[in-house]
Amino acid sequence: MIATKLFLTKGVGVHKDKLASFELALRDAGIEKCNLVYVSSILPPKCKIITREEGLKFLSAGQITFCVMARSESNEPNRLVSSAIGIAVPKDDNNYGYLSEHHTFGETAKKAGEYAEDLAATMLATTLGIEFNSGTAWEEREQVYKASGQIFKTTNVCQSAEGNKDGLWTTTIAVAVLLP
Repeated sequence: MIATKLFLTKGVGVHKDKLASFELALRDAGIEKCNLVYVSSILPPKCKIITREEGLKFLSAGQITFCVMARSESNEPNRLVSSAIGIAVPKDDNNYGYLSEHHTFGETAKKAGEYAEDLAATMLATTLGIEFNSGTAWEEREQVYKASGQIFKTTNVCQSAEGNKDGLWTTTIAVAVLLP
């Protein structure tokens, strides 16, 4: 099976039980009714990125659903948790792209999202033979990648949250859902 569509979603859950917190994050993301199978980081050739709303219409209760998921959780009060998925899409849609997941503590959604996006773009750039200085900032490398004419688009989805002040489990997820 090769996915032909992909959508991004995210969620946060808070509960006294770790597993229930994760379940609530899945509900927030709209994918709680699926049997999720985690896969690695390849965006299939010709895979169309669709909206969350459109993608959720393809899901049925109990469905085996492939996804790339970032998950972060904590029961430490006020601890910042973030989960992000980055995507890098090649200009030639006959080539594959990359998805990356980043789970972190103490990073804002902006920083975590940009990191995941940078990671996906860097993985794609290295497979395409694009030369770049890995020591430069993401904004500079992003311009090099796009100027190469080989990377069409990069983006990310990120969910961050502060740990519950009363020590309840706080879970964040960011998910790329792959559809047949």
